[in-house]
Amino acid sequence: MTGMIERLPGWPLVLPDLFGWMDSGLPGVLTTPGLHSIRIEESLKDGVYILRAELPGVDPAKDIELGIAEGVLTLRAERGTETTAKHHTEFRYGTFARSVRLPAGARGDDATADYKDGVLTVEVPVPETKTGTRIIPVRHV
Repeated sequence: MTGMIERLPGWPLVLPDLFGWMDSGLPGVLTTPGLHSIRIEESLKDGVYILRAELPGVDPAKDIELGIAEGVLTLRAERGTETTAKHHTEFRYGTFARSVRLPAGARGDDATADYKDGVLTVEVPVPETKTGTRIIPVRHV
């Protein structure tokens, strides 16, 4: 699965989710104000690369932008606040962005995207390519 990050389940058990740290920012490390990461799931099934992204509370018609250039899928979304009074919130507002490298041979021109129940699903066909070791038969002469 070229281009997909392989993560070891349960490793290491003592450390918190590192991807959660990157999403919220490490203590003492400056992050770009108003720019947040998007949590994703990636899989490759039956010749299709599938990316699922958590994007609750956005209007897919006007708040989501998808693009593919040079084998990289870029996803940008924006969620605005609708509050008039101060209050405590842990929701994230502003611009969200994420880029992922597609598997080799992915056909970006044939990509499709659907949004349902706060989850964006992007599917990109990936033709099966012959890779690996070629076995050469040895003839007895």
